[in-house]
Formats: sequence, structure tokens, C-alpha cells
Amino acid sequence: MSSTTPLTLEPQSASPEIETLAGQLDGFDASKRIEWALDNLPGTHVLSSSFGAQAAVSLHLMNDISPGLPVVLVDTGYLFPETYQFVDALMDRLNLNLHVAKPAVSAAWQEARYGKRWQDPESGLDGYLKDNKVDPLLRTLDELDTGTWFAGLRRAQSAGRAHRAALETAGSRWKVHPIIDWSDRDVHRYLKRLDLPYHPLWNSGYLSIGDVHSTRSIHEVGNVTELRFGGNRRECGIHGPDRSV
Repeated sequence: MSSTTPLTLEPQSASPEIETLAGQLDGFDASKRIEWALDNLPGTHVLSSSFGAQAAVSLHLMNDISPGLPVVLVDTGYLFPETYQFVDALMDRLNLNLHVAKPAVSAAWQEARYGKRWQDPESGLDGYLKDNKVDPLLRTLDELDTGTWFAGLRRAQSAGRAHRAALETAGSRWKVHPIIDWSDRDVHRYLKRLDLPYHPLWNSGYLSIGDVHSTRSIHEVGNVTELRFGGNRRECGIHGPDRSV
């Protein structure tokens, strides 16, 4: 399964072909998935990262195979101080080509207009996530002329991701999940073997790390589903099941 030129299939109109390719990629290991996608799927090739608990895996794996690959971080303005420090540390360690996606309107100005929308799961949360996560990411992917988007999703992370494929589409783009079938143990072994760090808050029980205002440690909740947004949302829209982003 190889090619000398990028595939010409249109992601939105080639579902049988996509399903076939996805099944084949599921049989590859992570490195081979990345190499195949770089060789066969259209550029620009971009990796998104939240710089969350185990982000160093995808960042190292991708940058090792494709040094200088654009890496996109969505900065809502509400990230933990430790997250910004983690970004700086990995920037230095891995020499990342970082692109920071930011909301069109600052966090303070949004609060002045709308209040704390993340506290309102009925009507405010969707708008908050769209303005602060989804739209900034899409603008940056457009600016980078992204043809293929890599992300560090894993089936073991949640029930909603349990059936995701190694290769999908996201709107008009191809989307690749190189470590989709990795277990928590696989992640730990990779980090340990290469002496890569977990997020600084990992040891304090923060297993899923997003915004300060809506992230809780495992010690503060009764169930892992409540780690983000009080259990009202697991996906922020960036990696939603409709795959339209």
C-alpha cells in the first residue's frame, strides 16, 4: 500500500474508498500510519495538540518522523499555568514548529459580553466551545492550507472514541489518528522509554486537562466522566463524532 503522489479522492464523496483505506491503516503500527499518510495524503500536514496529560507521545512521534511539522495549539486564554509551562518545555525539548490558535475575541471581553458561558450547559456551553476552540482551530488549519490533520485520539480514552478509525475525514480534510489503538500502558511505556514527561498536573490526579474553570482532578469527582465540564460534555467539538470539523 504505497503511492508516489498524494491521493486524489475527495474526502466528502468517497466513503467506500475511505472505509477500505481506514481498515488497511488499522493494521499498521503508529509510525507506519504516519509515514503512509505523509506519502499518500495531501499536504499541508498538520498535528493538533492540546498539550494535555500524555501529549508528548504524539508530539515526539510526529516530529521525529517529520521534523518541523506544524503543530497547532488552541489557546482559549483559560489554560492552566502549568500547561503553558509544559508547552514551553516541550518546545525547547522537541524544537516544535508551534502555531497558536486564539479566539477572535479575548476571554475578558467575552466574559463582559456573555458572562461565564461554560457554567450554562443548556445554552452557553456550545457557544463557548465554538468561539474558543472550534473556530480558532478551523481558522488556523485554513491559514496553514491543511490537507491532512493528525491528532492524538485513542479509543481507550472514552466510550465516544471507542469506535473511531485510524483514518477519517473532517469536512474537506483527511484526519489521521496514529495512536488510535494505543492503551494507557502503551503510552506509559513510550514516555518512559524516551524519558518524556507527562503534563505537570498528571501526578496531582488531572487525567484530562483543558481549561482551568472546567477541569477537575480525579480526587474531586465521583466518576471519570465528570473530569471535564462537570460531566456535561466529553468532546469539545474539535473531535466530535459528526466528523464535520
